[in-house]
Amino acid sequence: MSSDDDLAWDEDVRLAVYRAFSSRGRPPTAPELADAAHGSLAVAKQALHRMADPRWLWLDDREHVALAAPFAAVPLGFAVMGEHTMWWGGCAWDSFAIPHLVEGEPEVLVATRCPGCGEPSALVVRRDKPPQGSHVAYFPAAPHLLAEDRRKQRLYCSESCVDSPGPTLGLEPLWELAKDWYAGCLEPGYRMRGPAAAKEYFVAKGQAGAFRSG
Repeated sequence: MSSDDDLAWDEDVRLAVYRAFSSRGRPPTAPELADAAHGSLAVAKQALHRMADPRWLWLDDREHVALAAPFAAVPLGFAVMGEHTMWWGGCAWDSFAIPHLVEGEPEVLVATRCPGCGEPSALVVRRDKPPQGSHVAYFPAAPHLLAEDRRKQRLYCSESCVDSPGPTLGLEPLWELAKDWYAGCLEPGYRMRGPAAAKEYFVAKGQAGAFRSG
């Protein structure tokens, strides 16, 4: 088996993962993974291990996909509800990205709880304009360093609820950054941005000064 074969199977398996999450809110079944790897579940699992990366693809102890950013297979603090499907969002950023990716869901309800005061909140996040409110997204490190634990990237009621050091973003800049971040992830040839490309993205979005270098 050549390295070219490996790469081809990796991409087929990645697409199977992302398309299952986008359409059903959960990862593909074992038969679906096997189909993506030309009938072999073992080959599919090898592909998942090659692609595993703390920035965007997590596997649990049973080799199941726990997260394919922005989609999660387990609760991480954000429920994202569309008209037809419900997803778990990996973090505040990921939750805001989902309506920009799923063609049939231009509007979702993002439900979470403020880690500071404990108040629940629900925000309507639309594809065409950002939500309004005093909420802020908190990042324990610069957001371009996406290996950080997504469970710490939370949405607070306001700045006054944040009691830890780190960058914060209001709803509008969060929406602006999230809407194009995962563009293309449901199509062949997608590559996750590394730190250098992420910084270029922030500059293009006019948000370069909002983050510490980390």
